[in-house]
Amino acid sequence: MFEFLLALLATATVGVLLVPLLRARPTATGRFEGELGIYRDQLAEIERERAAGTLPEDQAAAARVEVERRILAAADQAQPAASSPGTSSALNKLLPPALALLIPLLALGIYLQVGHPGLPSAPFVPGTRAPAEPTPDIPRLLAAARARVAATPDDADAQSALGEALTLDANGTVTQPAIEAFTKALRRQPDDARALYYLGLHEAQSGDSRAALARWRDLLAKSPPDAPYLPMLRAEIERVAKAAGLDPSVPAATPSPSPSREQQEAMAAMTPEQRQQAIRGMVEGLAQRLKDNPQDRAGWLRLANAWKVLGENASAVDAYAHADTLAPVDTRLLVDWAEAHVRQLKPGETPSPAAVAVLERLEKAEPRNALALFYLGAASFAAGDKPAAARRWKTLLSLLPADAPIRDTLEQKIKEAEGQ
Repeated sequence: MFEFLLALLATATVGVLLVPLLRARPTATGRFEGELGIYRDQLAEIERERAAGTLPEDQAAAARVEVERRILAAADQAQPAASSPGTSSALNKLLPPALALLIPLLALGIYLQVGHPGLPSAPFVPGTRAPAEPTPDIPRLLAAARARVAATPDDADAQSALGEALTLDANGTVTQPAIEAFTKALRRQPDDARALYYLGLHEAQSGDSRAALARWRDLLAKSPPDAPYLPMLRAEIERVAKAAGLDPSVPAATPSPSPSREQQEAMAAMTPEQRQQAIRGMVEGLAQRLKDNPQDRAGWLRLANAWKVLGENASAVDAYAHADTLAPVDTRLLVDWAEAHVRQLKPGETPSPAAVAVLERLEKAEPRNALALFYLGAASFAAGDKPAAARRWKTLLSLLPADAPIRDTLEQKIKEAEGQ
């Protein structure tokens, strides 16, 4: 609105300045009058040169004749213009002020159409762009966290920072070393928000959404209202609850059995062999309890993930199948389920019908999933549908980097499927 008023003020100012021009009356002097003055000067100059003796008489006479001829020609050209003085004088009088008023008005109209009058101005520095979010240097971050823990092993914040760095290094997966670091942090500082958040994330990644939601809701209740992590925490509660088919605003029911804090602390002090044995014991205990409570979907998902971690892929497949009968698993869990299937295959072996069914669901959810494309291609080839096999393998080949080791094998399989 302010820019519009400025434009109107500029137009009004131009109009005021044009008032004298509009009031002025055109004089009778036209183009012919101007030319006639020039010719008079030329005749006077000829006469002065003749009187001074610098111009001979015959040349002076010829020059006067030429000037007079030009005067006559100019007079002939001026006659038609003189016959309609009203039109010409009106045009000469109105055209300049009209242009002076129309040009700013036209500029204003164009600006209002394509411009953004309400957009605030922004600083501009040539050659610069808007700053992008910095990408963390994860190896350096991890090295710094390890050095800090080595220097102050009893510092809860240092242990928590190490766990976070290990999680980032694993592309967001809360690994066992990260769990150990977070457990040590909680041992020294039970209300460490970072450790509580990531341990909840581990529970969500393990399929125990109820336990994750319970832990996060407890953290949410204990956190100060201005804690900077609250938006992210609420978003994760919403996401995990939605994926698990739970109401994010309602406290979760009693979670599936999971290691207590004391058990986690004890496991952190074990050797890798002892820890593996303890984990297997807890997993077998969970499997036994699920026989008495087969409707515990979160428990089946947690059991499937645990068997998968232990390398018991056949048991993991069965656990995923139990969970899927209670409610269809999402795409992320389909990937884990499919991996558990194909890890049981020997080199060159064709996926089983059960594996193909899971892989086809995965392909439908993610048409460019490499695992599904490769093994469904193998299944199509074995079933005699070589065009489908070639199509899937070609799609996979287009997704692979140029230096992928599997490219040669895949290209050979495509040639076989195309009969080359």
